[in-house]
Amino acid sequence: MYAVIKTGGKQYRVQEGDVLKIEKLEAETGEEVVFDQVLALSNEEGFEVGRPYLNNAIVLGKVLEHGKNKKVIVFKYKPKRRYRKKTGHRQPYTRVRIENIEH
Repeated sequence: MYAVIKTGGKQYRVQEGDVLKIEKLEAETGEEVVFDQVLALSNEEGFEVGRPYLNNAIVLGKVLEHGKNKKVIVFKYKPKRRYRKKTGHRQPYTRVRIENIEH
């Protein structure tokens, strides 16, 4: 059984027990989160697709940790102008374990 959920502007195919690294959530470590934007669900009866979401399906997860990804270097350069600008960015994330898919 698997589901396709939407969170943080992205879509993820999840099964029970999966560990995901998603966009940062406003939840404490160890807290349970509910993903109610379920786009599709596959189980023993077949495959079901929402328009755009399934009304009777939710995915439950548990927050494992918060952190930051590796640094991405942004370098701007204009030749013959003496213009160089170097900055970095570390995107925050939340690691979540999928506990249950309810239908």
